[in-house]
Order: sequence, then C-alpha cells, then structure tokens
Amino acid sequence: MPALARRALERLAPATALWVVTCSTLVVACCSLTALGAFVLTGLLKLPLFAALGKLVYPLRTASDLFVVPAAAFSVGALAVCLWTVIRTATRQARAFHVATAEAGCRATAGDLCVIDSPRPDAYALPGRPHRIVVTTGMLRSLGPDEREALFAHERAHNAGGHHYFLAFAELAALCHPGLRPVGEVIRFAVERAADEAAAAAVGDRRLTARAIGRAALAARAAHGERPSFAAAATTGPVPQRVAALLAAPRPPHRAAPWIAGLLVACATVSVCTSATGVIGFHHEVEIAQGEEGR
Repeated sequence: MPALARRALERLAPATALWVVTCSTLVVACCSLTALGAFVLTGLLKLPLFAALGKLVYPLRTASDLFVVPAAAFSVGALAVCLWTVIRTATRQARAFHVATAEAGCRATAGDLCVIDSPRPDAYALPGRPHRIVVTTGMLRSLGPDEREALFAHERAHNAGGHHYFLAFAELAALCHPGLRPVGEVIRFAVERAADEAAAAAVGDRRLTARAIGRAALAARAAHGERPSFAAAATTGPVPQRVAALLAAPRPPHRAAPWIAGLLVACATVSVCTSATGVIGFHHEVEIAQGEEGR
C-alpha cells in the first residue's frame, strides 16, 4: 500500500490524493484492529470462565489450539501496546496543543494572524476556535513582504482544508498498524502539497510561493518548535520536492489516475470484505456453540 499511496500522490491532484489515501488508510487500520479483536475473543472463549459467561453449550469450533492460543496472546499484546501508545501520544499532543494555544492566546492578533516575539523562525497553522496562523518575529524578518503573504496563504489553506484532521488520522493509523507508517509520511506530504497549490492559486504566483516556502524552510531548519504534530507548517516535509513541483508547470490529470484511485479503494474494499467475513464467521460459530444453530 505505501508504494500505491506514493503513486497516487504523483498521479492525482494533491487534494484528491489526500482524501483517497487517508480514507483508505483509516479503513485498513480499522480492519486490522477488528481482526485482532476477533482473535482475542476467540482465545477468551476457549477459556472455561469466558465460555460460561458466553453461555456456550458446546466447545467453540476453531483451528488447532496450537495456533489459536498463541494468536490470541499475540493479539492481546498488540492491542495493549496499541492502546498504550495511543494514550501516551494523545496525552503528549494534548499537552503541546494546550501550550501552543495558551501562548497564542496571550498575544494580540490581527484577524487570524498571531505574531509571537521570538528570534526562532517558525510559522504554523493552529487549529481550534478560532483557527489561527502563528508566526514568530524571527520568521517575519526572514521573508520579504510578498513572501510573507504567500506563507500566510499556505497556512490559511491548512486551516481551511482541515488538514489537522488528516495529520491526526495518519498518526493514529500508524500507531494502530505499524505497517502504515510509510503511508502516514505520504499523507503528510500530500497535506503540504495541497496547501502549496492552494497558496499558489491565492497569490497567483507559483514561483513566489516556491521561493517563500524554500526561504521559510531554510530559516526554520534549526528551529525546534513546541507544537503538536497535527499543527501543519509550511516548513515540514520534503521541501525540495515541493519547491520543484511548484516551479514545474501544472500537469494535466494523468490517464492512470482513476486506476490508481480505484486500486486504493479496492485495497480498502478487500480489507473490509475480509474483516467482515471473519467477523460473520466468528459470530456464526459462537451461535453454534451456544446451541442456537445445528452443529
């Protein structure tokens, strides 16, 4: 799936690729958790205590215990690790979001723009009510007036597109399914590319937007801001590739674009069908063990 996600970003419009890849990733992650949950329940119902609680009249028909018990134990461990990492990450992100919001709330704003007096060059889109664009005086001094407007347009595109949701979902999916971490990086790249294109359209100058992003990234390369990872910033991601894409002429939709989107949807559909088949089969076997259906 990571290779297919990267190809989708190359062939589809950034905003379209962002939606298709993120939705497919979430579906695959949910199906993975469903499969682990089914293994856990199967293992528990093999134990006399849980079999009694489940009102099983007959033993639950499963594969050999040599496979079921280790699989259930592994699933319990995987779900426990997943839950712990999600809680730990959510706590850390909530703390960072609170710090960033408190810092922005103490500053005077001009519309949605909040300027923080700091020599550290930084700028990012801070979600919330209201959405804000946070920029430091160090970043403002690093850019010219036109470049500042391009940078602000980029960050406003993040807030307007709700990109913090995509980033949060990508991180959550990666925590639930480690194999989806490379896809999470693709989603982060797609978020920045979508904002790049929106900013270029807003200011009407792709070259200016590319220059603003490049200079902002160079200024912020040594900065380590204390902000949540779902607060999108123009200085993140593979900046050289983004700049090159802006400097290149916009390409017409690729002929293979519908096929790539279809393959991603097909992967998600196969995951859903496989997961649903397993859950239905498990439910059927439980009903047989409860004596509700003939053996």
